[in-house]
Amino acid sequence: MQKYNVVSVGSGLVDAFVGTDFKEVKAKIFFPIGTKILVDKMNFSIGGGGVNSAICFSNIGLKAGFLGKIGSGYNGRIILRELKKNNVDFLGVKANEHTGYSIILESDKKNRTILTFKGVSDNMKLSEISLEKFQTNWFYLTSLGGESFRTQKKIVTFARKKGINIAYNPSSYHTRHGASYLKDLLKHTYVLSLNKEEALMLVKTGDLYKGLRQLGPRIVCITDGENEGIVYDGNFLYRYYPHKVKVREATGAGDIFGSSFVTGLIKLKDIEGAIKIAMAHAETAICALNKNNRLLSWHELERIIKSKAFKVKREVHE
Repeated sequence: MQKYNVVSVGSGLVDAFVGTDFKEVKAKIFFPIGTKILVDKMNFSIGGGGVNSAICFSNIGLKAGFLGKIGSGYNGRIILRELKKNNVDFLGVKANEHTGYSIILESDKKNRTILTFKGVSDNMKLSEISLEKFQTNWFYLTSLGGESFRTQKKIVTFARKKGINIAYNPSSYHTRHGASYLKDLLKHTYVLSLNKEEALMLVKTGDLYKGLRQLGPRIVCITDGENEGIVYDGNFLYRYYPHKVKVREATGAGDIFGSSFVTGLIKLKDIEGAIKIAMAHAETAICALNKNNRLLSWHELERIIKSKAFKVKREVHE
């Protein structure tokens, strides 16, 4: 039986990055109707929260698997090829349906609007996978919808019975429905990782950090772009302050931060150290010109942390 440090459960997509010279106005990108628009550049890569996190875990040095559903066509083969290249075992399902696909539109300010077709990734049934055929210490859950979302809840039930830790990184697709919609996942989550906008959808009044933790998670990790981020464990509030850097590629940075933070907890068993690992990895990723050079090894991250100051402040918050 194969053993893993972590198995990522989520989507596997092919991403098309489309660059244009259209101006961003009041946080919106406008495209005129009835005209042809020249594209400055176009790049393709694999993506999806499940694939992104699994590859990140593997690069940092954990034994990682990917549990998701992909199509049997060319795009599905691309995903399988890249997983193998990055030493990630595919533990999911191949089906005669369309693999998910995203079109990522870039504004003149390098911000993104993402059009996502989830495809077969949202159609994974528990009966199609074999949870008893492998062992893992962690499941890392990312955003899935439809039948796959119901399957994730069943995976959490399985994990609870087996004593497997759960890390959960939801998206606004789910948090916009409120905390009650996610209660079956949140009450058994060890690490909850989400951005501030998503956090405020779950806790609308009162103390945000205590409110999130009362939903079930042991550790709450909140990102807020270039602004101050927060990690809360019920006793201490850890405030961290990202460096001001030139952003070249922001897509997938949340996946890298979340999976790097969990890796830091696994390897260091220390929240402050885990935050620094996650900050170093995410900042490197968003500064990289080439998407293939975004991910670092554990030793590379350790060297960055030793050579560069990362500001984390701890305060009592009971």
